[in-house]
Amino acid sequence: MKPCLVAIVPMRHSSERVPGKNYRLFAGKPLYHHVVHALLEVPQIDQVVIDTDSPTIMADAVQHFPQVRLLERPEHLRAGEVPMNDVLLHTTSQVEAQFYLQTHSTNPLLSAQSIARAVDLFLEHYPIYDSLFTVTRLQTRLWDPLGRAINHNPNILLRTQDLPPVYEENSCLYLFTRQLLARKHNRIGDRPYLLEIPREEAQDIDEEIDFQIAEFLFKKKYGLN
Repeated sequence: MKPCLVAIVPMRHSSERVPGKNYRLFAGKPLYHHVVHALLEVPQIDQVVIDTDSPTIMADAVQHFPQVRLLERPEHLRAGEVPMNDVLLHTTSQVEAQFYLQTHSTNPLLSAQSIARAVDLFLEHYPIYDSLFTVTRLQTRLWDPLGRAINHNPNILLRTQDLPPVYEENSCLYLFTRQLLARKHNRIGDRPYLLEIPREEAQDIDEEIDFQIAEFLFKKKYGLN
């Protein structure tokens, strides 16, 4: 029997560094439309849920995504400093599922193909791996604030492509259960599967320059002017 999988997209109305970014036009559509469209293309996902405190997003989503479930975020979870895990604990308490997938509207280049691949890998290996999150491969010389090499020997100057890779948590996608989230207060469990995705798809919009770069790459990828 196919397990029930719910995808969650949490979005705040306000954004400190890029005002209104979640619903700002990106390649001709509100930014959040792109990740919602990708999620709706993934057949393994049974329901897409938008958790938001934004009247703008709620009004727009009713018009453009009638098949998506909207949850209005409670007042006590709306501040910017509220941890995402607290938001997710509330959301998962409102929508029952065996597994949950969480992504962000700020990852507009994340493809339906990568999402579907993540779901298939997670379900294939669960419970050997109790969670999954996406990563970006880094092969560069890293240093800590005290000037100590982290991932290389400064006395042996390897080419960067020959360095052993390390992986950056890119916040594009997480797969987990509510039981894990409640027990650890974290989306990442004791035995996570690290799924590398293409660097292009891992573009995350946090500042204005990120918005401009991601939009440029998106338009180039899809042949838009």
